Amino acid sequence: MKICIIFGHPDNKHSFNAHVKQTFIDEAEQCGHDIDLIELFHEPEQLPFYRSSINPPPQAVLDYRKRLESADVMFLISPCHNLRLNAITENWIDWVLHPTWFFSYQSMFPQSKYFKNYGYPIPGAMKGKLGIVSITYGGPMIAYFSFSIFDNIPYRRLKKSVFSLGGMRTKYLRFYEVLPHMSQQTFDRHMTKVRQLARSLPR
Repeated sequence: MKICIIFGHPDNKHSFNAHVKQTFIDEAEQCGHDIDLIELFHEPEQLPFYRSSINPPPQAVLDYRKRLESADVMFLISPCHNLRLNAITENWIDWVLHPTWFFSYQSMFPQSKYFKNYGYPIPGAMKGKLGIVSITYGGPMIAYFSFSIFDNIPYRRLKKSVFSLGGMRTKYLRFYEVLPHMSQQTFDRHMTKVRQLARSLPR
């Protein structure tokens, strides 16, 4: 399989997210998978903040879409900031996973005055592909349950309101208490989860 990784952390060498990225790549390549790595903070061309008035979109957006079209898996790696992925990753999602490339909208009652906006999404270029999301949280799991009955908004929002629009399947990696002084035992346990994910993908 070809796996396109979108890495959204400024430290691509020493951060916990960088270890997630590299551990996954090492294990996936041992399993025979191909990796296409996009490191958002280190891209030669940075996307502007999303504005729908920019049409057509920047060439970089079209290039990202071509890379996704040639991949079997899209893997987002990002820390959680204020119950969302960080700004650079969210901005990338807004630009790239956008109609009509990612999905289009079909009205069920196009002639209706009151229900013409009621309808359903038609998946686009990523239909049937696998979307993986790795999210790191600074605090313990119970702290995030206290914020929302939706159990950590980012991954549920991505699954129900983003990936589902494009007809994608979803897998998650969630890491809690990702602090500077994580114990080696906890770190090793997290990396084991990453390796297991890589090995679980079809060859």
